[in-house]
Amino acid sequence: MNKILTITILFIFCQNAFGQRYNVPLNLPNYDRKPLHFGFLIGLNTLDFKITPITNTEDNLFVMKSQNQKGFNLGVISNKRLGNNFDLRFIPTLSLAERRILYTIKNDETLISENKKIESTFIEFPVSIKYKSLRYNNGKAYVLTGFKYSLDLASQRNIDDEGLEIVKIKKDDFLCEIGFGLDLYLPYFKLSPELKANFGLTNLIVNDGNIYSNSIKEMKTRGFTISLTFE
Repeated sequence: MNKILTITILFIFCQNAFGQRYNVPLNLPNYDRKPLHFGFLIGLNTLDFKITPITNTEDNLFVMKSQNQKGFNLGVISNKRLGNNFDLRFIPTLSLAERRILYTIKNDETLISENKKIESTFIEFPVSIKYKSLRYNNGKAYVLTGFKYSLDLASQRNIDDEGLEIVKIKKDDFLCEIGFGLDLYLPYFKLSPELKANFGLTNLIVNDGNIYSNSIKEMKTRGFTISLTFE
């Protein structure tokens, strides 16, 4: 709730900033008339899992929770103008991410804490619709929503864990995205700070018979991405 409240306050503040009643010389005055333009994206992500445990398990597992970690994004932007207020965006992205699952297990009347690290290298293919406000001076606000297919190149689903009892996840994931940002028109390019939330639709857990996967009914991706786009 604190994150949502902070995002809402920032969005209202930015709208008020654009609503100030003064005029400045316009940068890139014909930019929004272009039918197609390109750019690149750099960003940081924070990912974890939404875990639904199996409550009737007979294993001695007491506590299980996901811990988010930071990662890095790099993408290439293709933007198609659909009208004065709408754009269609396709941004193939390389994402490096890490997630951890913390377990507390009972072993001979002793509680043991274990940390399972899941490292991922994603190739992502997001498609989104961007709704833009009217431009005021050299800025405008926007919101966007869409879907994303994510391929985990580091997935360990089919490898032999050699008794290490790692947590395996599926390599294919489908997610929905929602976010907002600001288009800032600079003299030579457009800079856009952007914040997006991601919600996984795929149950990623691979049940291979060990205590760590047997106790999980569903495990889905969730996370936030903050990025800068240059177009």
